[in-house]
Amino acid sequence: MGQVWRLSIKKWQIRPCDESAASRIAAEWALPHPVAVLLAARGFENLLREPSAFPFSDPLQFPDMEPAAARFNRALDGFEKIAVYGDYDADGVTATAMLYSYLESCGGNVIYYIPEREGEGYGLNRGAVDTLHAQSVNLIVTVDNGISSVDEIAYASSLGIDTVVTDHHRPREILPPACAVVDPCRKDCAAPYLDFAGVGVAFKLIQAMEGPDCDLKALLENYGELVAIGTIGDVVPLTGENRALVAVGLRYLPRTDRPGLRALLEQTGLENREISAGQVAFLLVPRINATGRMESPAQAVRLLISESPEEAGFLAGKICEDNEYRRSVEDEILDKVKERFQREPSLLYDRVLVVDGDGWHHGVIGIVASRVVDRFGKPCIVISRTGEEARGSGRSVEGFSLFDAVDSCRDLLTRYGGHPMAAGLTMPSDRIGEFRTRINAFAAETGRPMPSPVLCVDCVLTPRELSLEIPRAMRHLEPFGTGNPEPLFGLAGMTVADITPVGGGKHLRVSVRGDGCMVRCMKFRTTLEEFAYRPGDRVDLAVTLQEREYAGRHLLSIVIREIKFSGMDPDTVIEACALYDRFRRGEPLSPQEADRIMPKRAEFAGIYRALRDRNGYCGAPELLLPRLPAPAPGMEKLLAALDVFADRGLIRLERNADTYRIRLISQKGKVNLMDSDIMRSLERFERAGEKDGMAAANH
Repeated sequence: MGQVWRLSIKKWQIRPCDESAASRIAAEWALPHPVAVLLAARGFENLLREPSAFPFSDPLQFPDMEPAAARFNRALDGFEKIAVYGDYDADGVTATAMLYSYLESCGGNVIYYIPEREGEGYGLNRGAVDTLHAQSVNLIVTVDNGISSVDEIAYASSLGIDTVVTDHHRPREILPPACAVVDPCRKDCAAPYLDFAGVGVAFKLIQAMEGPDCDLKALLENYGELVAIGTIGDVVPLTGENRALVAVGLRYLPRTDRPGLRALLEQTGLENREISAGQVAFLLVPRINATGRMESPAQAVRLLISESPEEAGFLAGKICEDNEYRRSVEDEILDKVKERFQREPSLLYDRVLVVDGDGWHHGVIGIVASRVVDRFGKPCIVISRTGEEARGSGRSVEGFSLFDAVDSCRDLLTRYGGHPMAAGLTMPSDRIGEFRTRINAFAAETGRPMPSPVLCVDCVLTPRELSLEIPRAMRHLEPFGTGNPEPLFGLAGMTVADITPVGGGKHLRVSVRGDGCMVRCMKFRTTLEEFAYRPGDRVDLAVTLQEREYAGRHLLSIVIREIKFSGMDPDTVIEACALYDRFRRGEPLSPQEADRIMPKRAEFAGIYRALRDRNGYCGAPELLLPRLPAPAPGMEKLLAALDVFADRGLIRLERNADTYRIRLISQKGKVNLMDSDIMRSLERFERAGEKDGMAAANH
């Protein structure tokens, strides 16, 4: 059957811009023209506004916020026992620590509870309710969960426990029977900003409890760093109110008085320095998440609320150890996923990738799913089987609601939840095959091709425009993250001049030439063998620009994020790959579509000659297209030819990480390519079309 060859192919889009507006912004704010173009395209008024001056919305605009605040104030007045029931990720952990700390500062009789990922799973469960009932809890408040816990909240009520839900996930048709359900995803929510993380919703609850005389500045000083970490960790848009919360929180983070956070900053080398949203996302969030994935998530809450530097130092060290263990387990499962795809390459032709295995650690399958999505550009659900029960975690691509897809299979599931970009589920193990079929049928029934990943280039530069002034002026746009990504700049029509391995061969320094200038760029985590370009190639680059200090000098760092041959049309390649996927899934083709896929003898010969001249090939197949002799076949024919060569034993296909290798196999005699099952299938489609045409003519 061959292998699936391609990685995720992105559509390159240049963000539209009003040039007259850009010129006006450049003059008014004394900014470099490329940054003014960027601001005009993204909405400069919002981005240039001082985040701390952003008008925070009235929390009482959330449905049920007023009864939620009233119920808490009554619990505080009566010294009722309150349990903050959180979640084991960074959003849930920071929300738990924040609300616990606030209620404790109000003199509340408060405890916290984080379910164990392995033993209990996500959200409220009856066992936890029983435990809290045994501890005489009168009021449960959920943070970052609870919207789907209809039965569990009814059960708590039957035991005399009230519940307040604060969540940001999509509700189902029936809201849980709680005292109050605070969720910006409710259809009746009239708040002007809705994209909060769970920690953001919990912060709005605190704001409501403080009443009309709320000192917002004091609340941000006390809890801003926790809100920032949780918001960044949950990958919600860093726009509007979220942007203001994160920007202010990042200012307080370096001088936090929380011993746990100070210890974690020391462990990650971030102490006593300005901290960006990216550093939080890549250094702090994974460590906070790791303890919830690999150990007890309560450790992360203990770290954030600890008042002892000694305890905080110990817990921070333990959490960093958990993160290293998490990375090793994640890599191990990803290797098993790769092996499964190698054994059953037909799985990769599906619209929604569903892969399962025995005993995979539940704490990391979501991360593995995310890495598979990045690699193949398709939604993915990774499922771990444990006896008769299977638990899965999925990630999606922009434009395809994974929650809706999972919801369409709800009769197969014992539990599920999530939002358009991510979902979790539980089902009997013997239903995995039917689930795979059903969720792919849902994707097919939409009648639309699966959305392809998009690479959005903010501004195309000439090499002469590159300067340190650009990254310095870009500070107006921070914090960067979802909804406000780090700017990408395009360098079009550049010629590769030199490629030099650095960092022990793990990275590359790529020099390109254009407009009479030589530009030196870095391509990280790519070896010389994995880099499919060579000197003389004409390419387009998408780069990020950063200011770096080296040996006392401030330098412009240019980092290659994406690269493609100049003149290559990604849309055409993506459409061709989708057509070939349809064929390999066994879906019917028209004779014209079959003819598009079926290589002719001359095309077979040209592709094989290109492989032979290079003694094989290493890279993605779309990068082989420009190397083929003219007239080059389309992507669909190239994919078919490679599969036919493998099927007939002319080449060996190997996959190593993100690189695909083609090795030639010497042959003693001639090989009839037309005997391949692939060619026979395509011929059947063509003959069926001929018969239909003859029948129509005779009729």
